[in-house]
Amino acid sequence: MTEAGDFKETVKQQADIVRIVGDYVKLKKAGAQNYSGLCPFHNEKTPSFSVHATRQFYHCFGCGVSGDVFSFVQKIENITFPEAVRAVAQKLGIPLPKIAFSSPLEARDAQLRTVLLEVHERAVAFFQECLRRPEGARAREYLAGRGLTEEMIRAFRIGYAPDSGFLLKDRLKDQFDEETLRESGLFSWKQEDRSQASGVRHQEDQADSPAPAKPEGSSQKPEAAVSAMYSKFRNRVMFPITSEAGRVIAFTGRTLATDEKAGPKYLNSPETAIYSKSRVLFNLDQAKEAIRKLDYAILVEGQMDCISVYAAGFHNVIASSGTAFTELQAKLLGRFSKNVVVNFDPDTAGARATERTLGLLVEEEFQIKVLTLEPGFDPDLFIRRKGKDAYAQALRNSQPYFTYLIERARAQFPVRSAEGKVKAVNYLLPHIQKVPSRIVRDELSREIAQKLAIDSAVLRQELKHAAASRSSAAVKAPAEAQVTDAERILVRALTSSSEMQASEEHLSARDGAEEEFDPARQAQFVLRNDPLHHGLATESLIEALLAAPESADVMSLELSEGDRNLLASILLKEEEELTADRLEGAVKALRRIQIRRKLDRVQQELQAARSKEPGRLQALLEEKVRLKRALMDPGLLEEGSPPAA
Repeated sequence: MTEAGDFKETVKQQADIVRIVGDYVKLKKAGAQNYSGLCPFHNEKTPSFSVHATRQFYHCFGCGVSGDVFSFVQKIENITFPEAVRAVAQKLGIPLPKIAFSSPLEARDAQLRTVLLEVHERAVAFFQECLRRPEGARAREYLAGRGLTEEMIRAFRIGYAPDSGFLLKDRLKDQFDEETLRESGLFSWKQEDRSQASGVRHQEDQADSPAPAKPEGSSQKPEAAVSAMYSKFRNRVMFPITSEAGRVIAFTGRTLATDEKAGPKYLNSPETAIYSKSRVLFNLDQAKEAIRKLDYAILVEGQMDCISVYAAGFHNVIASSGTAFTELQAKLLGRFSKNVVVNFDPDTAGARATERTLGLLVEEEFQIKVLTLEPGFDPDLFIRRKGKDAYAQALRNSQPYFTYLIERARAQFPVRSAEGKVKAVNYLLPHIQKVPSRIVRDELSREIAQKLAIDSAVLRQELKHAAASRSSAAVKAPAEAQVTDAERILVRALTSSSEMQASEEHLSARDGAEEEFDPARQAQFVLRNDPLHHGLATESLIEALLAAPESADVMSLELSEGDRNLLASILLKEEEELTADRLEGAVKALRRIQIRRKLDRVQQELQAARSKEPGRLQALLEEKVRLKRALMDPGLLEEGSPPAA
């Protein structure tokens, strides 16, 4: 303990909090010893976050958080205190001693994250090695066809997952135990029922393809749960996903197969102890310095778009990795710059995605421009066909956020007629409502009135009404922007019409759907036994779907107007196949949300219970430990659930 304390003090004495915090927050000199910036822990437009260079502490006058260099890193990285000390030491190049933790649980959580990072590092090396082998010829041909040089392939550590279920496992099995490999998200497996008599839920993880024969000489105990483990990624070009610190935490695999069994075109790692897709931006580790220096980011959709733009010399580019842009990603980006150019695909789906992303960024008070390329061109194809100079010119011609929206309104609704003007205004008002500043909303009203040839007084009256209802609108019926991807998947599952035999038990296929997979039955089973939707934006809608007769027309159900609009928007955007793997991932994501909420409540009560009876304090501490353990293994919170039918 003394050695650990001495090490902490040694690191703290050598750490410059301005430099460490400056890696995460854009700081400006604000006095002889103070630096200020936008607080990374809450939304603000005017800097209220200060760092004192001499006394080596930070404080936010807006939200009240404060602390030293270790507490800052611990809070912003969401890691334990010992991990924060080690992270700061690594930034300073100080040799690390053996780590000491305050509890076995803390040690286990940190150890799991450390080991999973090592698993992914070994997997990256394996995939890179396979890309260089003869069996990687098609992958190399694909990458060459996309214009990637050897330099870019190395820079992004791109590799190839061979068309085999066992090679990666064989490479890793002597270095890591089976439980660690299962936690990594790199494998799928079949799990046998060991306790039917006790009514424990029966789960079966299945691979994309039929299981190969068990190797000769292998032995398996009758009570073992896992009978086979397979590589989740097979015959795919592998794009590593890295953390802000540059550590590989997940993968996206692009299939090279063209047959019906190829699976999805892009397959992503599931969420793990080290990977949460809503908290990660692709290439941020390589782009963050350029974003700071240039004071703006280029936001694209997919990895190939990001890599192509980066290779063309625009190093301030990041990607949302094809997923819906989230509030957490916006907050992450805002630590480096509040200026962004959004360059999504210009097709219909891309335009809708752009509008959703713009709305979220506007609420986070970003200064936004939109880069719209010619029809049929995404950033990757545009650069390959027209070159980096043409892209640079397009970047310079990016439109301000509302200029883009006004032009879309004019294109969709002819403003020569009164009816067209009304429709255009109605289209723009929800976007204006998201602007936090009333002064900015007033300026926008003048611009819109001028470009749509509308009496500005009339429009201002509409805007005044919209501004007045802005705060209450967020509390009413669940808006589409408030709904997570996991909720959308559960709603889609509940509205699916396929049947499952009554004798079948709960399935949990990680690698694609089997013929007997019934998403509606599985979703109903999960939510009736574990109400993960309670307290979420879709709670009332999901309750209505659970109560609906099996053969009912869901759009004919008695729903509120908000729920009906939300249901329609979800069902009209079924862009990805509803597989068992995706459904299970949604269930896990919702379970993590509920666990985090419970943990927050327990931590708040702990703060209030410090001076109260010891028994209650002990109970709260035990509950905190249980919930933190459940975040690593959400299945623990299912112990009280009724057994599978």
